Formats: sequence, C-alpha cells, structure tokens
Amino acid sequence: MQVRFKSYLLFFLLFVTLVYQTEAQQRSSRTRKPKSKAQLEREKRENLNRIQEANRILEQTKQQKEASLGQLNAIKEKITVQKKVITNISSELNYIESDVKQTESVVGNMQTDLQKLKAEYATMIYGASKTANSYNKLMFLFAADSFNQFIRRLTYLRQYSESRKKQVAEINRVTTNLGQKLTVLNRQKKQKKTLLNVQVKENYNLLSLKDQQDNMVQQLSQKEKELREEVNRRQAAVRKLDNVIANMVREEIARAARVAKSRAGAEGGTATRTSTNKVTLTPETALLSSNFGGNKGRFSWPVERGFISQRFGVHAHPVLRNVSTRNNGIDIQTNAGESVRSIFSGIVRAVLEVPPYHTVVMIQHGEYFTTFTKLKSANVSEGQKVDAKEVIGTVYTNPDGTTELHFEIWRNTTKLNPETWLLTR
Repeated sequence: MQVRFKSYLLFFLLFVTLVYQTEAQQRSSRTRKPKSKAQLEREKRENLNRIQEANRILEQTKQQKEASLGQLNAIKEKITVQKKVITNISSELNYIESDVKQTESVVGNMQTDLQKLKAEYATMIYGASKTANSYNKLMFLFAADSFNQFIRRLTYLRQYSESRKKQVAEINRVTTNLGQKLTVLNRQKKQKKTLLNVQVKENYNLLSLKDQQDNMVQQLSQKEKELREEVNRRQAAVRKLDNVIANMVREEIARAARVAKSRAGAEGGTATRTSTNKVTLTPETALLSSNFGGNKGRFSWPVERGFISQRFGVHAHPVLRNVSTRNNGIDIQTNAGESVRSIFSGIVRAVLEVPPYHTVVMIQHGEYFTTFTKLKSANVSEGQKVDAKEVIGTVYTNPDGTTELHFEIWRNTTKLNPETWLLTR
C-alpha cells in the first residue's frame, strides 16, 4: 500500500508539473505563436522548390556569359529563400531542443522512480530474509492462537507475496519504459546533431551566395553608363505603358457609358448616371467585379513558376547609387517559354504592341483591369472571353537571357499592388 501511495504521489506531482508547463506555454503563445511542425515541413518543401526554380532561371541568364540585372535578381532571390531555409532549420532545432528537454525530464523522473522502487524492494527482501531466519512459513502459520488468527496470517503471507510480485512487475515496467525513452532521447539528439550540421552547411551556402552577389554588383558597376541609359529607357517605357493603359481604361469607361446610355434610350427609361473615371457597370459586370474584389489575396500567379524580381512602387536601383525606379506593377522573372495565364475570368479589351514591352494584353473584369506585358506572343484576341488560368500567351526572353513578365492590376484609373492580390509564395 505504501508503494502504491508513493506511485500515486509521484504521478500527481508529474501531472502538476505538466499543467504548469502547459500554462507557461499558453502564456508565451499569447505573445508569439510558433509555427507547427507540419507548417515548417511544408515551408521547407516550398523553399527547396523556390531555390530549384531560381537555379533554373539563373542558369538560363548565365548562358549569355555577361553579368546582367537578371542574374543579380536570381541571386538575390536565392539569398532571400536561403535565409528562410536557415530560419526554418532554426525553428526545427527549437522543436527538437524542446523535445529533448522534455524527454530528459521524463527520463530523470523515471530513473528516480526506479531507484526508489528498487530501494523499497531491497528493504522488503531484507525484511523477508530476517523473518525467514526466525521462522519458516509453516511455523508462522501454526503458531497462531486461534483459527481466525491462522486465516489472518495466511492472508498476510499471500498479500506479502503479491506485493513482491507487483513490485517486481513495476520495476520491470519502469525499466522497459525507461529503455524506450532513452532510445527516443538518443534518436532526438542524433536528429539535433544532423540538423546542426545541415544548418552549418546552409550558412556556408548563404555566405557563398552573398559573395556571388557582391561579385555581380562589382561587375555591373563597371557598366555604370550602360545601366544609367537602361534606367532612362526603362522609365520612359514605364511612362509610355502607363499612358497606353490609362487611355485603354478611359476608352472602356467611355464605351461602357455609351452602352448604358444607349440601352436606357432603347428601353425608354431614364439614362443611368455615368462617371468619367469609373466603369458604368451592368448587373452582370457588377457581379463579376464583386467576385474579383472578393478574391483578393487568393488569385493564382499569372505564371506557374518564377519569383518577383521587382515589386510595386519606388525602389532604389540595385547597383547605381542615388538612383530609384518606379514600378506600377510587379515584374516576375521566370523560365524561358513560360506560359502566361489569366488570373480571373473576363473579356480581352486589347492586344497590341508597345515597344519595348513587346506584346501587351489587357483583360477587363468589371471595374478591374489586369495587364500582361513583355509577351512574346498572344493566344487571344480583342473581345474574346477568357476563364481563370486560361493561357493567353508566352513570356518574352530578353537578349541577356532574362525572361520577365510585367503584370499590373488597375481598378478603374487607380493602380493597385498586384502582389497583395496574388497567393503568397
């Protein structure tokens, strides 16, 4: 009974300890929610895929032998993903370290419990040996003064024997569990050591990538004159494209207003109020527009593979000092021959050539417009209805080996950041 009481007490103390640890973890999670192991594993696979994509894109740009901004962008993408890989490994190490500490704590408690059980068993055996020297079992039984005392002594001997058996069984059970926990602990420590070696390797890879980046920047710095001329050409092209898109949007606004006015006249009703800076929506286009807006952050990318090489807004030039460039959309660097897909159902409003952006395709989705530029060719024509993920063309590859899609989203005459509308990668 004493052994059972001590076991219950030990389990109670362990329970209280676990409750305290759980409450402490919950208090910590209120300020910072750690990622789950499944989430870390998923991110690891995604990061490895992104590195492979960046490697393929980088190899294509290297075929031209000369340093280019496309190569620099691919290296920067690899550095960005490499940092995420290292962060992911650190998070995995935190999980393993937590598991190791927890297992070590359990092992320590079990070892203490085992020592107590063995000590109690030794005391029991010692007491039994002393009794055996004075009496044997038969003498102990037949020395009873009455039949009732005989029965009580017999019951005592049986209980004593059962207690010894239970004690031995408990010792064996704890010993087996302890061996299993030690095996788990050794496996966890091995995983930790392996992961630490991987982390060291990935850190070396990161340093190597940063050296490549520095060398690439140094090579490009020697082409300062060419780069400045390229910046001027790019900014002029941005303004030209901006005017082209704005004109197409204004034409569609005017066209929709004319259609609404004509429809109202034919039906003998009051003309719908129109705006000079907003598309006049019919019930059908209003639903399309609402569905488009409701899917913000959930659109598939216009290309299956690639990375954002330049984001929306004003950015410092990656090589030239005190030089900034403006981007009204995002540039996605991808593989040569990559197909371009519509991100949502709509109507093709324009397919035209805008040097140096090559082929431009604009699709209307109610009051929203998506524009795809730097296409080598287009598979659609003006007025055609397209579905989500329908291929509309192929990305153009520059002479320096860079394959890059320029993508914009407008709501009427307002430019939007496309990155916030696409699925996060």
